[in-house]
Amino acid sequence: MKKYRMDKEENKILDAIESGRWELVKPKKVQLNHYAAAARNTFRKDQRMNIRISRADLSRIKAKAAEEGIPYQTLVASIIHKYASGNLLAA
Repeated sequence: MKKYRMDKEENKILDAIESGRWELVKPKKVQLNHYAAAARNTFRKDQRMNIRISRADLSRIKAKAAEEGIPYQTLVASIIHKYASGNLLAA
């Protein structure tokens, strides 16, 4: 499995947290409502998709899901979501 490398912004955040310079700010209620609505719309699963794949691929997907401790359908949905949002990187 490919090791994840943090970008510059992530390194700055980690440094701020570890050095005690990180300041927690309580969001306003309107902001919380906005982000809650975005999360609901992002993670709502309201469409069904049927695909045909090889038995070998399905077996490997099920094995990977078992390693992660999640249902294989959840793993497949996560992969599709990451790809669609541009966050799935090629190996």
